[in-house]
Amino acid sequence: MLTIATVGRRFPSGTEALRDASLRLQTGDFVALLGPSGCGKSTLLRLIAGLDQPDSGTITWDAGHKPQPGEIGYVFQDATLLPWATTEENVFLPLRLRGLTRTQAQRDIAAVLARVGLTGFESARPQQLSGGMRMRVSIARALVTKPKLLLMDEPFAALDEFTRHKLQADLLALWRDLGCTVVFVTHSIYEAAFLARRIVLMTPRPGRIAREIQSSLAPSPETRLDPAYATLVADISKAMEAALA
Repeated sequence: MLTIATVGRRFPSGTEALRDASLRLQTGDFVALLGPSGCGKSTLLRLIAGLDQPDSGTITWDAGHKPQPGEIGYVFQDATLLPWATTEENVFLPLRLRGLTRTQAQRDIAAVLARVGLTGFESARPQQLSGGMRMRVSIARALVTKPKLLLMDEPFAALDEFTRHKLQADLLALWRDLGCTVVFVTHSIYEAAFLARRIVLMTPRPGRIAREIQSSLAPSPETRLDPAYATLVADISKAMEAALA
């Protein structure tokens, strides 16, 4: 789907966020970008989304795979919902920006809200929802355009452990059902091991791709009970220690 070749990014302040970062995304991947805070994970995600441009290197979409407008979904760490808008209105926003009427979009809105478990909360405003439910609205908003590529920037970091585990399992189910490519930013080894098929380790700033670890675990809510999961967590931990040294 996408090739990132020796990409670098330095901000006007002089901070070098990325240096010589290279990565290839395959269609249908679930990739976790794992590293400490400030290592350039979110910067790399923004470059993939086209929200920023690299100072060096290239980001090249494979022929026939470049997503069209609306085919990249982006979920931020904060739900970033319109506080005055209902759940339905927040999810409708990207379709409205594409020129669709509420009538034209209604079926897609209802379907995606059902998929994330929010049927019955269409008229609720963000302040009436829990943190986990607000994040579900944010995910539904990203999914309503049927993206080929879903970019997620530590979306569950601020949630309690029980809610986080539930949303992680729901995300895996969505990924299997939709067949989209997911790039997921996290600084949690446990989260990366549970979710991703490929775990990409990044060094402290300036961020580089230090190593990639493949996971052979079957994506399932029972994964955490599998001894192979504990082994994978240990392997990632050792590799991360080496990357941070």
